[in-house]
Order: sequence, then C-alpha cells, then structure tokens
Amino acid sequence: MRSDVAVLGLGQMGSALAEAFLRAGHRVTVWNRSPAKAEPLVAQGAQAASSAVEAQRSAPVVVACVLDYPALTEILDPELPGILVNLTSGSPEQAREMAGRGGRYVDGGIMTTPPGIGDQRSMILYSGDQDALAEASGLLSALAEPINLGADPGLAALYDTALLGIMWSTLTGWLHATALVTADGATAEHFTPMATRWLGPVAGFISSYAPQVDSGSYPGSDATLDVHLATLDHLVHASEVRKVDAALPRLLHDYARRAVESGHGADGWARIIELLRAA
Repeated sequence: MRSDVAVLGLGQMGSALAEAFLRAGHRVTVWNRSPAKAEPLVAQGAQAASSAVEAQRSAPVVVACVLDYPALTEILDPELPGILVNLTSGSPEQAREMAGRGGRYVDGGIMTTPPGIGDQRSMILYSGDQDALAEASGLLSALAEPINLGADPGLAALYDTALLGIMWSTLTGWLHATALVTADGATAEHFTPMATRWLGPVAGFISSYAPQVDSGSYPGSDATLDVHLATLDHLVHASEVRKVDAALPRLLHDYARRAVESGHGADGWARIIELLRAA
C-alpha cells in the first residue's frame, strides 16, 4: 500500500479531509479506531489501513485529526518516516511539546466546519517545520487556503484559539442583542440582517484599532470611552428591565468604567487592551 497522504481519525472533520483529498485525485490511506467509519471512504477509492502505524508508514505525509493530543500520542509511530501535519485541536504549548519530540512536524488550525473543507474561501492555519510545509503545501491546498504563520509550531494553535474567541464573543453578542429585541416582540429574522450589516463597520473599527494597539496610542477619534460608558449604561439598563442576563454588558461597562476612572476617558475603545493585558 502506497499513498500520497494518510489520514488518521475519521470523525466528521477527518472524513471531510479525506474526501477532499480524494476529490483532488490523491491516493489516500485512512485509519480510524472504529474501522466501520472507513467504509464510506473506501467506497470512494481510499485504502483502509489495519493499524495506525500501517497508515503512517503508507504515505510521505500523514494528516492527523483525532480527539486530542493524548489520543494522538497514543497512536503516533515513534519512527514516523514522513511529515506529520497535526490538525488536532490543542494549545500552543501542546503543539510546541509535540514538535519537540522530533521529526518533521507541522501544526494546523482548521478555521471552518466540515462542510467548508475543500472550499478555497476557507482557511487552515499552519506553523512549524517550514521545509516540510513547503513540501506538503500542494497536497494541503486541496483542503482550504493554507495560511503559513511561520516556524514556531505553537502559532497555528494560538491564532486558532484567538480567532475562535472572536467567534464566541461575536455570536454571544448577537444572541444577547437578539434576546433584547425579541423581548419586545421583534423576531430574530427581522433583526439579524441589520446585525450582520452592522458587522461591516465594526470590522472597520477593528482595522483602525490595530495600529493603535501596536503603537500604544488610543485616540478617541471615533468615540471616547466617556461616550462608550454612558451608552453602556443604557445597554445594562435595557437588559435588566427585560430580565435578559446582563453579565455581558456589565462586563463591558466595567472595562469602560475602570479605564475612565484611571484617567483615560478621552481615549478610544482600543485602550481596553491595557486592562486585558494587565490581568
């Protein structure tokens, strides 16, 4: 058995990765702890390995997407001859420790759900062995747009975690806002087009704040923290009156209050990063 790539782990994401490789015309070997999960892929042309070690020795590139790092460590071939591209979710520290075991190691963070695999509008973040990544880049391009973050193997996991933080914060902000408007009889479907339209200007704020964060200067040219604090009073009040959990707006209010009380009321919202860093 000789393949272009071996895929370890055939959950929803691992299966999507294997299918994308097959669609791109690659020879694919697959392995999963539960062999039945390999059957649909075998029907599409993949080869099923009888063991994780057999799979790893079948191809020059091994793509792993298993439950966690302990699960990967349990099945990893200590004499893996090729490149390991680890798309298992984990921390930057775990990725760096894994790279320290030796071998040609590339860590990755998948920034999409399984249906987005194979779509070049999606992206997968990579970091680690730069020569190995260059060799595997043609193969990996079948999955999504590959974004190379450099030689530090922990950066893909760090960026992945940070970007997921944006996702959870944004989704929770939308849910809180939707709870507010639906409390007065509106519907989520009526409100949401305005919410998604508003995200465009918000993305513009982020772009303008980035150089402020890097320079440590936070002019309140769009709105000062004094203004933000007064408006956050309304958000807290509206939540409390409607019996919507006010923990999120109170947190934001507390950040603004602390910055203003520290003498930064004339600065912009980007000043809040100093409170985050101080923690």
